[in-house]
This record gives sequence, structure tokens and C-alpha cells, in this order.
Amino acid sequence: LIGMKEDDVIEDKLVSRQVEKAQRKVEAHNFDIRKNLLDFDDVNNDQRKVIYNQRDELLEAESVKENIEGIRGDVVEDLVAKFVPPNSVDEQWDLQGLEATLAEEAGLQLPVTRWPQETEELDAEQISRRVQDAMAAHFDEKEAQLGPDTMRALEKHFMLTVLDKSWKEHLARMDYLRQGIHLRGYAQKQPKQEYKKEAFELFSEMLESVKREVVTMLARVRIRSEEEVAALEAQERQLAAAREQQLQ
Repeated sequence: LIGMKEDDVIEDKLVSRQVEKAQRKVEAHNFDIRKNLLDFDDVNNDQRKVIYNQRDELLEAESVKENIEGIRGDVVEDLVAKFVPPNSVDEQWDLQGLEATLAEEAGLQLPVTRWPQETEELDAEQISRRVQDAMAAHFDEKEAQLGPDTMRALEKHFMLTVLDKSWKEHLARMDYLRQGIHLRGYAQKQPKQEYKKEAFELFSEMLESVKREVVTMLARVRIRSEEEVAALEAQERQLAAAREQQLQ
């Protein structure tokens, strides 16, 4: 063009405005990504605080017997409800399934299938109470065999070990969820809200799994020598030291 040099820049106001608009969109998008990552991290950190607080309490506690008794009641109630729903009638019961599951998961042999013939007007609440009482007696017998000190050591060991393992598995599931959550936007869903909802569900499932695994492990544990007890205590000390290093 007449009067222009080769290195002069052609400025078009329309082009400049389009570039600026596109740049603002990119910057806003990047900000949204960073904000969403922070939101996701907040969810993870909230859950981490719950787990670490629980671990600290367990490490400092001399005995977790009351904790065990509480979660044992929850576990038994949930287990019975799967086969004998609350407020249900006998046509809805699966007593054979309940009897088999108690034997397999807890090593508890109960003639559940005979109870209706032995007791008139048996209801779901009575079945749940009978199983609760039988499980409590099973744990009392276990403690009598092992001794109170050994039982306390095992209770604490299993709770810490299972909590550690379950938390690591939960973090892997959370990472998998996080990687795919943005695809929910294509389904007209809010990824952040979906993440919070599913993260809460996964966390709740993890806590229920911890309770169930601890109770079944304690129900089935067999200790035959002082050497095995000493090995468990040594393992617990090693795990406690490793956890302390992780938190530092």
C-alpha cells in the first residue's frame, strides 16, 4: 500500500476486538478450571480431615472397645436387614441366606431357619435382637479365649489397618471420579455438584465398608500363640510410625 513500510502492522479494530474477546474467554475458562480444581480439592481435604482426626483418636486411645461395640451394632443391624427387612412379614424373609452369611462372614453358627418353628409370632425386630445378642456373646467368648489385653490390641490394630487400606483405595476411586466428572457437562449436569454428591456417596460407602470389615475380622480372628500376638503388636508400632511420618 502507498505510504506503508514492510514492517508496519495493519490494525483493524474489528479484528482487535475479536482477539481480545477470545482472549478473555480463554482466561475466564482457565480461571474456571482452577476454581473447579480448588473446589474438588476442598472436598478431598474435608474428607482427609475426617480420616486423619479419626486416626489420631485411635492412636491416642488406650481402648477402642466402645467404638467396636457401636459399629458392631450397626453392622449386625444392616446385615440382618438385607435378609429380614424391618417391619416385614415372614414371606419376605430369607432366613437361609442370613444363616449362611453369619456363618461365612462372622463364623457365627445360629439355627436361624429353625426360629420360626421354635417361637410363635416371631417378627423381624426379634430376629435382629437375637442376632445382636448372639454376636455380642460371640465377642465376649472371643475375649475370654484371647484375654482382654490381646482383644484390646487386636481391636485397635484392625481398626487402624482397615482404615488405612480403605482410605488409600478411596483416594484411587476419587481420582478416577475426578478425571471423568467434566463429561457430566455434556449431559446437562453440573460437574462440581455431581462430584460433591458422588464423593459423599463414595466416602459413606468407604466408612460402612470399614465397619463391616473390622467386625468380621474380629469375629473370625484366631490367635494360637504369644509369638503371633507379639508380631501383631510390632506391626502396629511400625504402622503407627509410618503414619506419623506421613502426617509430618
